[in-house]
Amino acid sequence: MKRRWLVFVAALATVAFMATAIQARTYVWRMGTTWTPSIALIDADRHFAKLVNELSGGKLKIRLYSAGELVPAFELFDAVAKGTLQAGGDWPNYWAGKNTAFDLLGSYPMGLTPIDYAVWIYQGGGLELYNKVYGKYGMVYFPHAVTPMESGVRGHKPIRTLADFKGSKIRMSGRTQGKILRDLGAAQVMLAGSEIYQALEKGTIDAAEFCSPSIDWGMGFAEVTEYWVTPGWHQPASVLGVMINKKAWEQLPEDLKTVVKTAAMANFIWSFTHFEYENIDAVKKFLAKGTKITRLDDKALERIQQLANKYIVEEAKNNPLFAEIAYSQVKFLKDIAQWRAISTPFTYGRNPKSLPDLNQLKAK
Repeated sequence: MKRRWLVFVAALATVAFMATAIQARTYVWRMGTTWTPSIALIDADRHFAKLVNELSGGKLKIRLYSAGELVPAFELFDAVAKGTLQAGGDWPNYWAGKNTAFDLLGSYPMGLTPIDYAVWIYQGGGLELYNKVYGKYGMVYFPHAVTPMESGVRGHKPIRTLADFKGSKIRMSGRTQGKILRDLGAAQVMLAGSEIYQALEKGTIDAAEFCSPSIDWGMGFAEVTEYWVTPGWHQPASVLGVMINKKAWEQLPEDLKTVVKTAAMANFIWSFTHFEYENIDAVKKFLAKGTKITRLDDKALERIQQLANKYIVEEAKNNPLFAEIAYSQVKFLKDIAQWRAISTPFTYGRNPKSLPDLNQLKAK
């Protein structure tokens, strides 16, 4: 009897020791990013990693590597999916070549604004849809940043009307953005962010967009452009996030999963306020440098809205997953329109004059 009791006590001690060991285990993740140190968007990834490291009390350590240190920017998706890296900071639209559904998750022409995205992601079912898309590739995903409206297009000649786009070679990201440029008579040029300055300087492109004013200033665009056309219809907001290898995620205990989720949400609001506040000074710097601003009128913007609507309906017919996300986003804009109209001018975002018919967006 005594021997059995000793065996029982030993077993309990072993279980307790194992539980303590599991709790005390430190997890180390390597996280890549699509951004180089010269592009200030990397601040969002840096701040996210810092939050996780601090909130976890050192139990989860994220080591961040800029684009090219471990893998090139556009190989990051596959590196995380395969488990070469545990995590990666991205802009979802970069992966639209793998699935057009990604084209709605980072930004869409004349689409959701930063706060629209926040409400839709955290209350309107958006987060589940991100994970439905990334989950197809063996990943878990958390939006962890959003930038304000992108500046618009910066170039060597003024653009005052849609006719002024004709014949221009413009660096612009996004599948749908490229289709709209084509309809306006312009040619889309795809370039990595680090290549834009030189292309503008040499005149191999006529104009370019990249991000909001503070990011654009840091990339030196005031030195190689004279004109700036607003608003940033091509990207009213840009959502960034962290891709996490599913196996790496499943190895984390629940408390550390909560840390990652919480850090992502906290970083989301931090990033918006950070980049928006930085824009105040950046705009002043552009104007002091002599940059001349023009603005497309409401009639021009409504024409672009109609083109964006046309392409969202077209792609919804081709891709059920795209259709599911498009339906969710457009329904959100329709549902909130009444309250937004009531609360104007003390509100956020806008009520588009035209939106696609929801029946045209239902997944087949």
